[in-house]
Amino acid sequence: MLSGASCEEALTGKTHLLVSKPSVQSVTCQKVSLVTQLVAPGDLEVVRAFVNTINLESGVDRMEKPAALRAWLSEQGLLEGVARVTAKDVELAKAVREAIRALLRANAGDDLDPDAIRVLDRAAETTGVRLRFSATGARLESGAGGARGAIGSLLAIVAAAMGEGTFDRMKACREGSCLWAFYDHSKNRSRTWCSMKVCGNRTKVRSYRRRQGDD
Repeated sequence: MLSGASCEEALTGKTHLLVSKPSVQSVTCQKVSLVTQLVAPGDLEVVRAFVNTINLESGVDRMEKPAALRAWLSEQGLLEGVARVTAKDVELAKAVREAIRALLRANAGDDLDPDAIRVLDRAAETTGVRLRFSATGARLESGAGGARGAIGSLLAIVAAAMGEGTFDRMKACREGSCLWAFYDHSKNRSRTWCSMKVCGNRTKVRSYRRRQGDD
């Protein structure tokens, strides 16, 4: 694994690979296959990507500054490029990101941080998330504009996934130094780590050393 890289970034070579040789292509296809095991269905993948905008191991944050947040939201189709993004928007986005991560940690078996619920409730109010009806049904949407509206759209996706029963498969890696968001595609919903070879082995080695130290 690359030092400071997330498990998913390590699996994908951390950057987009340009394949020029068959031997490299074979390896790259294997890496892509591994990454697809983490991907969430539909719009929920945008939420997963949102949580993973920070690499907790390296500290690299794709939403560190207003310009960076604007760029990321625009890439996801959640915001027009000319929209103004402020430091307050960055603060809100980071708070929502970590609150959603807390939900994912709870999905993986950790205790739910009650502060996360309060953060999300306040964020839903701030971003004007509301229920809208139409002739074909009802949906949640944000009544705010700009970056706050984009964040509200992410909250609406989370709420919709909860209603559909897909959100509980979205988890945060149980390796404490990682906490990368992934979607659990296993039949019995038992996946614990984003990567068994990386984070799973780390955890097992640490547990083994702890047991050896107790002997």
